[in-house]
Amino acid sequence: MKHSSQKGVALVMVLLIVAMATTLAAFMAQQQGFWQRAMENGRDRAQARRIAEAGIDWARAVLADDASVSPGLDHGKEMWAMRLPAVQLEGGEVRGAIYDQQGLFNLNNLVRNGAASAADVLHFQRLLETLGMPLDLSATLLDWLDTNSEPSPNGAEDEYYMRQEHPYRCANRMLSDIGELAWVKGYDAGLIKRLEPYVSVLPESNTPLNVNFAPPEVLIAVIPGLDLQEARRIHLQIQSTPFKNTTEFFQQLRIPRSGSENLAVASQYFMVTGYATQGDGESSVHALLKRNGIWAKQVRKSLQ
Repeated sequence: MKHSSQKGVALVMVLLIVAMATTLAAFMAQQQGFWQRAMENGRDRAQARRIAEAGIDWARAVLADDASVSPGLDHGKEMWAMRLPAVQLEGGEVRGAIYDQQGLFNLNNLVRNGAASAADVLHFQRLLETLGMPLDLSATLLDWLDTNSEPSPNGAEDEYYMRQEHPYRCANRMLSDIGELAWVKGYDAGLIKRLEPYVSVLPESNTPLNVNFAPPEVLIAVIPGLDLQEARRIHLQIQSTPFKNTTEFFQQLRIPRSGSENLAVASQYFMVTGYATQGDGESSVHALLKRNGIWAKQVRKSLQ
């Protein structure tokens, strides 16, 4: 009986060991599968990022070709302004577009050499009024941009920001990205989204407005005496017949120049967006380019 009991215990131990080994083997196989899929996903994401980034080089080449063909003139009927349709690749696709940034109101134009630009502040206030947004937003943004620490009427400097639940200081420098507006008094996600289609954030001030790309709301803001109906007529005309120079533009408007406009029919700044998929990986890129001459240089880039 004792011998049979020992044999039974041994059999149970063998069965436990076999079960444990089987479980361990299954676990290791599962982990290896997870590891392999993670490696494949990582590879796919890396390839998608490289493809998306290649879109920046594509945009630079397209803009260089445009500069050699039609220097000093940019409008929506040129090849670079056409969106790149989805291009099928082995295991994925890529698409992209180039957007003019000087048909929008450059928020950094509000300040010149660290001090307020009165004409541009007035232009921004007119834009806010046209969009039905609070005019105080111009004062708070101006204080965020200028280099002094004295709050303007209805503005905000360190004294306001240091009293917040999570205190911070006023930047007193140019914006680096439109998302920075979230730190400025009075701006929230809804207001920023409302404002975004009409403004840009360029790394310099005093940039001219390209009238061939300006929305009617922006044209009204920078051209005194222009009403919405006339601005929409001009904007519609541009879709078929862009202006070759600003003289043509004012001849169509049939109103005198005020002298405060800073207008052009050419641009230096462009936003490139690209999206790529490869297998299970995907990536998007946003890059601001500055074209000064033929080849554009990258100013900033966001890659996801």
